[in-house]
Amino acid sequence: MSRTQDKTFYCEKELTLAVIGGKWKMLILWHLGKQGTKRFGELKSLMPGITQRMLVNQLRELEDDQIVHREVYPVVPPKVEYSLTEQGETLMPILDSMYEWGKKYNQNVLGKPIESQESV
Repeated sequence: MSRTQDKTFYCEKELTLAVIGGKWKMLILWHLGKQGTKRFGELKSLMPGITQRMLVNQLRELEDDQIVHREVYPVVPPKVEYSLTEQGETLMPILDSMYEWGKKYNQNVLGKPIESQESV
């Protein structure tokens, strides 16, 4: 069951932000959407500054909201992979638009380089 199922939302934008909002979720979604399935360590190395605990929490929330799929393989040591669900894939055009908007805003208003790895 989605963690947002029992909450009351007053508009669709509020619901969308509840699902993908926050500092790290969009970056997680971007990497999974552009680069495909990733293991936990791979995701962590793509996002300097995120703590292990925060990444675990964000992935759990995205999994609860049926945006990310977690696949556990019965091997030793444990192997876990993350990928976008079909519902998660539908967010990619939104993230692409946000990327383009941010790129243009940076060029036209801020005019300074962005230190990022998100444009993969």
